[in-house]
Amino acid sequence: MKIYADNAATTRMSRRAIEAMIPYMEEVYGNPSSLYSIGQEAKDALESARETVAGCLGCSPGEIIFTSGGSEADNQALFSAASAGERKGKKHIISTAFEHHAVLHALKRLEKEGFEITLLDVSGSGVVSPKQVEEAIRPDTCLVTIMYANNEIGTIQPIAEIGRICREKGVTFHTDAVQAVGHVNINVKDENIDMLSLSAHKFHGPKGVGALYCRKGIPLLNLIEGGAQEGGKRGGTENVPGIMGLAAAMQEACDKIDESAAHITPLRDRLIEGLERIPHSILNGDCKKRLPGNVNFCFEAIEGESLLLLLDDKGISASSGSACTSGSLHASHVLLALGRAVEIAHGSLRLSIAEDITQEQVDYMIKAVDEVVAYLRSISPVWRDLQEGKREFILK
Repeated sequence: MKIYADNAATTRMSRRAIEAMIPYMEEVYGNPSSLYSIGQEAKDALESARETVAGCLGCSPGEIIFTSGGSEADNQALFSAASAGERKGKKHIISTAFEHHAVLHALKRLEKEGFEITLLDVSGSGVVSPKQVEEAIRPDTCLVTIMYANNEIGTIQPIAEIGRICREKGVTFHTDAVQAVGHVNINVKDENIDMLSLSAHKFHGPKGVGALYCRKGIPLLNLIEGGAQEGGKRGGTENVPGIMGLAAAMQEACDKIDESAAHITPLRDRLIEGLERIPHSILNGDCKKRLPGNVNFCFEAIEGESLLLLLDDKGISASSGSACTSGSLHASHVLLALGRAVEIAHGSLRLSIAEDITQEQVDYMIKAVDEVVAYLRSISPVWRDLQEGKREFILK
């Protein structure tokens, strides 16, 4: 049995997205900045896609900037807010310890440029409280950036309440919603969001294309100079086929959010219940305040890379964290932020399922993980020491 269970890393493109792209590679291939008819057809398509994305987010089309993906959108949002804050003498930024590296690395760069960064701790359940944010805001705070849903453990943050606090305090609020868009209902106006990042390949669209929502009146700093594209906020000829694929996939995902969640969530819970029966294991993140398809576990005395390779032998594609860090020997910064011990964090497994998952596949994954964990423990000297009482179990 072959099971793809790494949808948090990337998703299979939907047929609707593929079909939406083809005409703009074969027929309407003009440059949307050109004045002749084939260019203007591409321009019209581009603006239609912008309207689609705006409709899904509850904003106006003029507030959407197309980018190369979530990382670029994150960077443009953070550097823009920092630049605007610096002009007002405000150089304090609030974020969390378990953000995606696109945010954390941008914050490190800003710190080198003289900004003060406050990284809020997260609870053991993987949720940041609005009170933490409110207490951290200072007169010189120019930005709060908190992800909508965590990319590793899938926990969903109280974005609307955090946004309300920021709006009341006059602080720009950005959310990295790369994992959330297309999987949970989002309305940027209702949730008091000033800037939001998204990426098409997380909801069955193409790789290499994303978008930044920026509320009207929030100044944007150009990361890419070169032309008047995207309202002068991102130079370079737009990737029209990719953008059409993004819009089609996003509309399809948003239209089916409730239906998909109703199918995936019970199977997610079945997967969690099955893995919880494995001795000395623990679910990472709140069991309910999480994305419909995310399951993340730690298993004591297990090394994550071996776990993944053996699961691959059984036909299961999984992850031990975000795709951006899967080649690293370092323990997940997300799990460490939750308070997991380093040796426990190294034994993590992320299974992220999508709409095509079946109960049979879920049951197969439970059985396969159980077998692989048992095998790895049987050859582990650490497990032997734990069994013989030479070491104490961390996960009881």
